[in-house]
Amino acid sequence: MKYTKLPNTDIKVSKICLGSMTWGNQNTEAEGHEQMDYALEKGVNFFDVAELYPVPANAQTYGHTEKIIGTWFQKTGNRDKVVLASKIAGGGDYTAHIRNGGLTKNNIIDAIEKSLQRLQTDYIDLYQLHWPNRGVNVFGVRDFPTKTASQEAENHLEIMETLHDFIKQGKIRQFGLSNETPWGTMKYVQTAEQHNLPRPVTIQNSYSLIHRGFEVGLSEVCLRENVGLLAYSPLAQGVLSGKYLDGNLPEGARGTLFPRFIARYRNEGSERAVAMYLEIAKKHGLTLSELSLAFINQLPFVTSNIIGATKMDQLKENINSINIDLSDEILDEINAVHTLIPNPAP
Repeated sequence: MKYTKLPNTDIKVSKICLGSMTWGNQNTEAEGHEQMDYALEKGVNFFDVAELYPVPANAQTYGHTEKIIGTWFQKTGNRDKVVLASKIAGGGDYTAHIRNGGLTKNNIIDAIEKSLQRLQTDYIDLYQLHWPNRGVNVFGVRDFPTKTASQEAENHLEIMETLHDFIKQGKIRQFGLSNETPWGTMKYVQTAEQHNLPRPVTIQNSYSLIHRGFEVGLSEVCLRENVGLLAYSPLAQGVLSGKYLDGNLPEGARGTLFPRFIARYRNEGSERAVAMYLEIAKKHGLTLSELSLAFINQLPFVTSNIIGATKMDQLKENINSINIDLSDEILDEINAVHTLIPNPAP
């Protein structure tokens, strides 16, 4: 395994982070425990979860993934071996079963205390804001909401002061962002500097060979402000495994569970690119998954690559990608294909 540190901290994390969003829905508690056992054995010390998980989100399964991690901590005693990340859900039509009002002080307090209980731990290493309070064009929405944006304001200072209180209590160690924009990220950085508060150390964002929108704006912010990318959906909800090249999504596929999200990964240009990436992988003796993950693993603005899988064989392949270094020749071939893909929705 390869390791780095969360930016501006002494917290050592593996370059591969274990994602957990399927535990409690597509995966049982026992399967979740098995995946954590295997990942830790292979040197993965960074686990990511959210109060929203598992997905698709609903009231019946809300918080189940955190509970599965909590029972694993209780069973194994491995809490001190893991850098644990979780998130508070933002406002939205699919989070109304959790709470209303977005990222207010009271809601942050409620979310953190309940996550700590489910996780059976006294602290969370990295606490993240799952998405902004304000309306932004994320999750496959291309058009910016100009009609409503001017009427909305983000309560950055209230959010950061509340998180700082939890840091002082020792209940969280650092905080990060998720699905933020370049403007939103800079506002958090500037607010921290103006009020002598902890800065965001990471941002989670969708990033893959067929969804490289992060490079437009956010990559420069992260490099210049030392905010690390935690790249999620590196296999584009399974599209970059190559199993959907026939254009069909079988029943139970990730894309059928998340139709509003997979749209940003499936279009004519992307499907053509996937076929071409597959040929590059074969040429160099790699699987498409290995090529896709190895590409992300070695980018300078990536702190960790969040990988997960419903099946152990896919998880093993995903974790093994850390051992693959792509040559300049392969990177040139990848970037030549990238020029053929239309700019994706965020």
